[in-house]
Amino acid sequence: MGAFLMTSSSVSASPRATLIGFTAIGMWATLALLTQLSGPIPPFQLTAMAFTLAFGVGVLLWWREGESPWRYLKLPAAVWAVGLFGLFGYHFFYFLALRHAPAVEASLIAYLWPLLIVLMSAWLPGERLRWFHGAGAALGFLGAGLLITQGQGLSLRAEYTTGYLAALVCAFTWSGYSVLSRYFGAIPTQSVGGFCGVTAVLAWVCHGLTETSVLPVGWQWLAVFALGIGPVGLAFFTWDYGVKQGNLRTLGTLSYLAPLLSTLLLVLARQADPSWTLLLSSILIVGGALLASGTLRFISRDA
Repeated sequence: MGAFLMTSSSVSASPRATLIGFTAIGMWATLALLTQLSGPIPPFQLTAMAFTLAFGVGVLLWWREGESPWRYLKLPAAVWAVGLFGLFGYHFFYFLALRHAPAVEASLIAYLWPLLIVLMSAWLPGERLRWFHGAGAALGFLGAGLLITQGQGLSLRAEYTTGYLAALVCAFTWSGYSVLSRYFGAIPTQSVGGFCGVTAVLAWVCHGLTETSVLPVGWQWLAVFALGIGPVGLAFFTWDYGVKQGNLRTLGTLSYLAPLLSTLLLVLARQADPSWTLLLSSILIVGGALLASGTLRFISRDA
């Protein structure tokens, strides 16, 4: 198993890899719009359909490499555990949170994961957390919180404790998966296709046990296809490459752009209205990203 391990001290952060990882954030920004356009499909069914398509993306990548798929599937048990924990675990706990708590509170707690990535990255060998990393991530979280709550504030109630805890587990699940993936830098990104395939099977099982099937109609099929190819397909491959080879803290902070870009897309598609909260949250998120990246420090020095 040691041959598959590569800590952050073993690889220098590649700007190109960071940019590739950022494309995942851009694709995740389309998630809300595409989910709306896909119609009233139950969440586990939609997850299963999307991850089935994502597995197809993985198969195409295997075929392009011209090697046996076994190379991307014969992995140590720890790698499989991390992959399934991240992909299936995140969605399972997110849906559990939405069932047991209001969507606003659950979404905000779950969206602690970018901040957790920035903080947890300090545990990686050769990494050091500076004050502006944490401050920038915190500003991004405030901006995302303002955007999600629309300035209405939160009302946490004891009867929703199960949902709140599930959302918190959700946040730690994705941040943990992202940081732990750094330790498996030698694992080919194409292996994510196997994780998508097993996640699809588990999602189909959860759908069969808890939901009633709803078939898409008309243009809804196109939205489902776009979900499986983009935010629930290629995004997981580019994210994997980014967190393994790029700047993990930068990607964690830039992840707060996802809800902002998502809201802007909804506004452009006339699925949401512009507001002052959108403007203020934009300032907080973009400012936080600049601060965490160190850009503001360099500007102030030059001045």
